[in-house]
Amino acid sequence: MQPKFPSESVTTLTDLVLPGETNPLNNLFGGELLARMDRAASITARRHSRRICVTASVNHVAFNRAIPLGSVVTVESKVSRTFNTSMEIYIDVWIEDRESGIKNKANEAIYTFVAVDETGRPIPVPPIEPETELEKQRYEAALRRKQLSLVLAGKMKPSEATELKALFME
Repeated sequence: MQPKFPSESVTTLTDLVLPGETNPLNNLFGGELLARMDRAASITARRHSRRICVTASVNHVAFNRAIPLGSVVTVESKVSRTFNTSMEIYIDVWIEDRESGIKNKANEAIYTFVAVDETGRPIPVPPIEPETELEKQRYEAALRRKQLSLVLAGKMKPSEATELKALFME
């Protein structure tokens, strides 16, 4: 497989917040936003791997700003790093001011997807090569996040988490 670049594996979904999608404060339900992020990340993973992809984990979600009724919401997802059969997908959520058109970052999340064959067995995915400074930062941090997840799940010994140890040792 040829290496893919992050810019080739980007998905942008834009939609309006409707009344049936809001809580009693007239803000978008968190679960509705999670579903939107999962759809965008799924498309990104599929585009990158050209395979069936399944959500393996939601590693991080930050609900930093409420998203009010009537807002235009853009969910942007991008592969931040690939591993053997998995891909970390970084998601940025933007809300657009209805009057000025200015977009502000509202939320972010990190999902992990695994590419699978027709029988559901994991299969290799092509690597990526980060291009921008932000892509490089997210790429480097992805390995630390993966090691932390594996240690917390009991699938890796803390002594084997070399990237995590490097944060604390000089």
